Amino acid sequence: MFGNLGAVGLLGPDEPRYVWIARAMARSGDWVTPRLYGQPWFEKPILYYWLAAIGFRLNLPAEWAARLPSAFAALAAAVAVGWLAYKHYGAKPPIVAPALAAVLFATTVGAIGFARAATPDMLFSAFLALAMASAATVLRHERLLSADGTSANQSNSLPLICFGGFLGFAILAKGPAAIILAGGALAIWILVTRNWRSAAKFFHPFALASFCVIALPWYVLCSLRNPNFLRVFVLQHNFERYLTPLFQHPQPFWFFIPITLLALLPWTVLLWPAAREGMRLWSEKSWKDSPGFFFACWAGFPVLFFSFSQSKLPSYILPAVPPIALLCAIAFADVVASPASQSILKWIGVAIAATWLALGVSAAIWLRRLPAVEHDALRNSVWVAVAIAIVGALATAFLAWHGNADFVKLSVGLVTLLVIVAGFGVLPRLDPFISARWHAQLLRNDRHPERIFIYHLPRAWDYGLAFYFGRELPEWSPDDPNPALVLTTPRSLAEIRKARRFLGDLEENYQGILYVPIQPMPRSNVPNASPR
Repeated sequence: MFGNLGAVGLLGPDEPRYVWIARAMARSGDWVTPRLYGQPWFEKPILYYWLAAIGFRLNLPAEWAARLPSAFAALAAAVAVGWLAYKHYGAKPPIVAPALAAVLFATTVGAIGFARAATPDMLFSAFLALAMASAATVLRHERLLSADGTSANQSNSLPLICFGGFLGFAILAKGPAAIILAGGALAIWILVTRNWRSAAKFFHPFALASFCVIALPWYVLCSLRNPNFLRVFVLQHNFERYLTPLFQHPQPFWFFIPITLLALLPWTVLLWPAAREGMRLWSEKSWKDSPGFFFACWAGFPVLFFSFSQSKLPSYILPAVPPIALLCAIAFADVVASPASQSILKWIGVAIAATWLALGVSAAIWLRRLPAVEHDALRNSVWVAVAIAIVGALATAFLAWHGNADFVKLSVGLVTLLVIVAGFGVLPRLDPFISARWHAQLLRNDRHPERIFIYHLPRAWDYGLAFYFGRELPEWSPDDPNPALVLTTPRSLAEIRKARRFLGDLEENYQGILYVPIQPMPRSNVPNASPR
C-alpha cells in the first residue's frame, strides 16, 4: 500500500486539482472553505483536503502528502475485511480466513490503484467499510441475543457509536452517497430477511449522536461562510451528477460489470466459488441466516445503484470491492477445507494461472504499441514484469495441478513483486509521459517564467502544470507578437503553423509535451502594429 508513493507525479485532472486545494489550505490556514486558484470549490467535501494538508504541514513531498491518506485508508479497509472474517468465519482451516480476506482485498487491482490515488475515493470506501463492519457487528449481536436484553443492548452500544461515527466520516469524504449506499444495503437485507426490529437499531440515539458530531459541524460552518455551498455541492455535484449527464461521463448500463471484474484482478476467478457457495445456501434455504447474505447486499447495492446513474466513473464501484473480496476469501477457504472440492481447487488454480499469463501477454502487447521514445524508456522494466507474470503463471499451474493450495501464496508474492517493479522501474520511467512533474522541473528555473504559456493542452496537463508551477499558466494566443515558450501538443502545433508562419528555429519534444520557442513577429506581421 505504501511502496514508493512518489514514483509518478500527480496524474489526470483530479489529482493536481485536489492536491492544489489541500496545499492552499495548509498555507492559508482556512480549514473550512476548499479553494482552487483562490476561488471556493465545492466538488467534494473536506476530509481528503484536511488529511493531505496535514502532510503539507509536515513538509512531506507533494506526492506523499497527497497519497498517504489513501494508502492508510486502504490499510484500514483491509483490516476491516479481515476483522469481519475473523468474527464471522474465524475457524476455517487450513486457510486462515481473516488473513486471506485482508490479503485478497489488499492485492486487488482496485485496492492497489486507489491506495495510490490522490482522491477521496479510498477514504470514502474505507470509512463505508468500517461503518458496514460495525453494522454487521450490531446484527450479529442481535442474532446472539441472550435472555438478558439489557446486557445485549449494552454490548451493542460501541458498535452503534462506531457505525454512526464511521458513516459521518464517509459523509465528510464524499457526501450523501454514504447514507444512500449504507442505507440501501441495510434496507435490502432487512426487507428480505424481514428482521424489522434490527432496522430501529440503526436509529439509536448513540448512532445518531456520533454521526451528527462527526458529520455536521463542517457542513454547518461551510454553509454559513458560503451561502451557495449546499446548492453547488448537494444539487449540482450530487443529484445532477447522478440524474443527468452534466459532467460528460455517460456510459452504458452494464459499464460496471467489466469494471468490477477488472478491479478484482488477479482474483476475479474466485467469484466462481463465491457464486457456487451462494447457490448452495439458496438450495438449502439457509441463506437468510448466513452473514454472507449481508455482505452480498453490501457488495451488490453500489454496483446496482450506480448502474442507473447518468454519470459513471470506474471509482464509483470501489465500495463494493472490500465485501466482494471477503466473500471470495470465505468461499475459497471452504473449497480448500472440503476434500470433495479438490477438483474445483485445481481448476481455480489453473484459471488464476491463465489470468497471470493473460496479464503478461497484455503487458507485452501494450509495450509494442507505444511510441518509440516511450518504448525505449520502458522496455527493460516492462519485460521484467512480463517475465515475472509468465513464470508465475507456470508455477501457479504446476502447484494447482498437484492440488497444492499454496498457489494463492505464490500469487500474493507475484503481486508484491510486480508492485515493486512498477514502483521502482516502470512508473518513474513513465512519469515524463503521463505527469506534468518532469516538465515543470525542467522549466522551473527559466529566465522568463512570465513568458511560459500553454496552448490547447488537455485538462490533465493544464491542472498538472498549474500545480507544479504553483500558478495557472496563461493560454497563448497566435496573435501575441512577443517572444514566448509555448507548451502544446503536436496536433496543436499544426494549428500554430497555420496561424503564424514565423516560429523559432528550435522545436523540441521533451517526452510528453512539445515545447515551441516562438520568436518575436516581424513588424509587418504584427496585427494592428503601430509605427512605434
